[in-house]
Amino acid sequence: MKPLVSIIMGSTSDLPVMEKACKLLDELQVPFEVNALSAHRTPDAVEQFARTAEERGLKVIIAAAGMAAALPGVIAASTTLPVIGVPIKGMLDGLDAMLSIIQMPPGIPVATVGVNGAQNAAILAVEMLALSDEQTARRLRDYKAGLKSKIEKANKELAEIKYEYKTN
Repeated sequence: MKPLVSIIMGSTSDLPVMEKACKLLDELQVPFEVNALSAHRTPDAVEQFARTAEERGLKVIIAAAGMAAALPGVIAASTTLPVIGVPIKGMLDGLDAMLSIIQMPPGIPVATVGVNGAQNAAILAVEMLALSDEQTARRLRDYKAGLKSKIEKANKELAEIKYEYKTN
């Protein structure tokens, strides 16, 4: 099984956040890999990874980083594959990381999800893959239908809660 999605994080301290992406990709049966690479501590390895990602069969890269958050942009600079950035909450509640990832120069885009938004990054990656894979598209539709069912169920449960002044 060859990975279609690569999850890259600046350090393993990001794993508790990025685990949500791993679980979602696993649930939707999308082959993926997970690695720790640092734009600042292992720049040569990051560049090598990005330059060879497409020839290794990867289709989408999810890159997580906190603080200066250079990793997604550095990867995007060396590949034509779509890169999804996940800002990790740290200093300034993740605003510093989010702004670093969002503010890319023209020609080097990085799609960016919310702070600690690993699950949305995985969903976005699956949406990209689903454009050319009907089985993946079906699993994604089923997943999203399940989200709808959860809310409908929660709303029914809320209707059963009684308060003296509750009107519904």
